[in-house]
Amino acid sequence: MVDMHVHLLSSEVGFRRFYDKLAIMFFARRLGANPRRLIKNSYEEYVNTLIKSVKTSKKIKKITLFGIDEKIDEEGKILHKDNTVCASNDDVSDIYKKYPDIIIPFFSINPLRKDALKLIDKYADEGFKGAKFMQNYWEIDTNDEKFIPYYEKLKEKNLPVIFHIGSESSLPSNKMYESLKMIELPLKLGLKVIAAHMALSYEPLKMARALKRNPKYYPKEYFTLIEMLKKYDNLYADISAILTPVRAKTLRHLSREKEIHHKLLYASDYPVPFSIMLNSYDLPFLKRLKFVFEKNPFDRYALVIGEYFPPESAIYTNYKKALSLGE
Repeated sequence: MVDMHVHLLSSEVGFRRFYDKLAIMFFARRLGANPRRLIKNSYEEYVNTLIKSVKTSKKIKKITLFGIDEKIDEEGKILHKDNTVCASNDDVSDIYKKYPDIIIPFFSINPLRKDALKLIDKYADEGFKGAKFMQNYWEIDTNDEKFIPYYEKLKEKNLPVIFHIGSESSLPSNKMYESLKMIELPLKLGLKVIAAHMALSYEPLKMARALKRNPKYYPKEYFTLIEMLKKYDNLYADISAILTPVRAKTLRHLSREKEIHHKLLYASDYPVPFSIMLNSYDLPFLKRLKFVFEKNPFDRYALVIGEYFPPESAIYTNYKKALSLGE
């Protein structure tokens, strides 16, 4: 399988944020990392752990890897750069060159950059296979027609673009730009679009409701996305971070929506932490307990997904269509 949604962290990462410290405290070893080395040599340990985890995985043969571009204004001035998540395209390129057998590189280029089109050409020539958008972090309206040349360039290069759709907890996020409306223009232009996270959002003040498995409590955009996947040939959706509690509740329902399985992409959102035991999916206790002992984080994720999507499911091979690799 190919994991279609994996993050490279910034080379400046220091795990100084409260969110990061919590993640390291509770999840570092579960993600295959040594907590002490992760704090002392954060970037080096992260990359080494990531590569080792992919190479030793029994389930995953390659990963789509990307960073996140900075938030800038119309003049190109940097407004915000997260020192944990904002990894550069050049760092992705360096890792790809070292491990071309397991890395599928995607770039992240804020369309407000004045040289955005030249950068697309540059990284496409280096072998990058797609783009990653965080328009909710960048606070840009992706339906603004001034971005049409950007989209047309991606289409010309036959490069898909992953849009973050749904709630975000790792970066500052403007709710206005998290919705499915953000992919309307790219879809209309014929761009190959991947809606990440199954458009699943939640409201922190309604967490009890957000964890319920009854579909009547699911976000409306989840159902909207399902209908859009049936309508648009150029639209895909990934299941990244679906093992976080607010999203895992949908797994049984999604596994039964077979009409769209040919449009779903297997993805994890590594290194976003997830829990096997304390989660909202409907697996029995003994099954959860069994999966807890799988050391490889990619395989642990795959074992749970495998309970809902059998080996013959199209979600494990749809990456070929999304990346235009043929059948």
